[in-house]
Amino acid sequence: MNNNEARIDKWLWAARIFKTRSLAAEACKNGRVTIGGMNVKPSRPVKAGEVVDVKKPPVTYSFRILKCIENRVGAKLIPEVYENVTDPKQYEILEMSRISGFVDRARGTGRPTKKDRRQMEAFVEPTLFGFFDDDEDEEE
Repeated sequence: MNNNEARIDKWLWAARIFKTRSLAAEACKNGRVTIGGMNVKPSRPVKAGEVVDVKKPPVTYSFRILKCIENRVGAKLIPEVYENVTDPKQYEILEMSRISGFVDRARGTGRPTKKDRRQMEAFVEPTLFGFFDDDEDEEE
């Protein structure tokens, strides 16, 4: 490949979007990486200027390629490699899932801890600003 194009799986790894190249290739094979709305194979060459969409549930990130690289670079050089053009609504979805994350537990994460249980109880049964039940008023 020439200098102005790179394999998508190598680029995703080199741009630090995925920790390993095999994770990037697997994401491509499973349809989580698209360019122009089309699923791409790991071997597809990408060029500067293309926008890559990466689905990492619950969010779909979008990156505009500024530089085609196949060798991993340091985190400080990432602004030269791609521009993050993700829709701000996607970040709102991410924040909402973080807030409500302890209500809908992912399957296989094990039993809730004591801290989780207290958070769930506080969420389901909020205290009324320190006021107590009416039962105590009747005793007086």
